[in-house]
Amino acid sequence: MSILNIYLIILVISSIIQMLKLNKKYMSKFAIIKLGSSQYNIEEGKTYEVPKFIAENGKMNISEVLAAGDENSIKIGKPSVEKANVEIEILGVEKGEKVTTRIYKAKSRYRRTRGFRKQIVKFKVLSISY
Repeated sequence: MSILNIYLIILVISSIIQMLKLNKKYMSKFAIIKLGSSQYNIEEGKTYEVPKFIAENGKMNISEVLAAGDENSIKIGKPSVEKANVEIEILGVEKGEKVTTRIYKAKSRYRRTRGFRKQIVKFKVLSISY
């Protein structure tokens, strides 16, 4: 092998390494969806916990997408993006962290403690299309 061939191989390998480093910063598809009265910024392939909404276990399509995009382009709806669809898989309904409240009235020996656990829905984003 000549020195020129070795030099070319080193250049090719270094360019491949640089491309791999750039792909670590790769941003997947994202969308801003509306569930009930709240809006959520979601990414493809991630799992989220949100306050309970009417849903059953299994797959579900959300068509109320306010904005969607990836690293190259972004589409913003007026008020929602036409033909945009987010497919999610509902993993289950669970209880969130416990919130404890205490009631105390002075000079009357009145003390009460109450606890509350808000119900949450866990879901995974399967695909975002727009």
